Amino acid sequence: MLGAGIASAETPVTEPATFTSAFTAMATPDQVLNADGVPTPGQPGATGSFTFRINSDQDIICYDISLNGVSGDYMSPAKTATHIHQAAIGAAGPPRIAFPNPTPVGDGPRTSNGCLQGPFTTGVVTNGADTGTGFSLAALEANGAGFAADSHTTQFVAGAVRGQLTPIPVGGIATGGGGSATESNSGPAVAAVGIAALLGAGLIARRRTMAQS
Repeated sequence: MLGAGIASAETPVTEPATFTSAFTAMATPDQVLNADGVPTPGQPGATGSFTFRINSDQDIICYDISLNGVSGDYMSPAKTATHIHQAAIGAAGPPRIAFPNPTPVGDGPRTSNGCLQGPFTTGVVTNGADTGTGFSLAALEANGAGFAADSHTTQFVAGAVRGQLTPIPVGGIATGGGGSATESNSGPAVAAVGIAALLGAGLIARRRTMAQS
């Protein structure tokens, strides 16, 4: 895999008026795998909260990322060290989207937020093509459980934390299965509820998943 010389293709954009789905991931060190799919624990005590809102019609993803207990600088063969990978639970997979790394780098909380519009690139090249080439958000929307979010550091190259994506409602509409939210019920609703509530919904979903396993 090569990480140099790949220009960014995705475009930072303003938040769209509508979203077709939303997902969250509660990332922990015990979910980290290396590139061969072997469990490789990340940074002890670290956690990550990833919230993604998607408009697959416009190929736009808005992200709110928070890392806690992560120390040290970032490291990855990709152009950033914070990604969505196409990887089911317990499996490794290629990065499909690279997000700006949460800041500030240090021992305190780190955050990153904004919106990106495809086409996407990661800076990782396999078989002569960037792993973001040809990827669309519709694929993520169709199978959110087949994707994971993570962040990599110099000490924990396989990943400091990782978490599987879980669908959450947007504006009171269940998403990830064809639902959509308009400006009148998504923006205000998200603002009123707050990212913390969205992350809480993801945590509940994760706890239910763990209880069933």
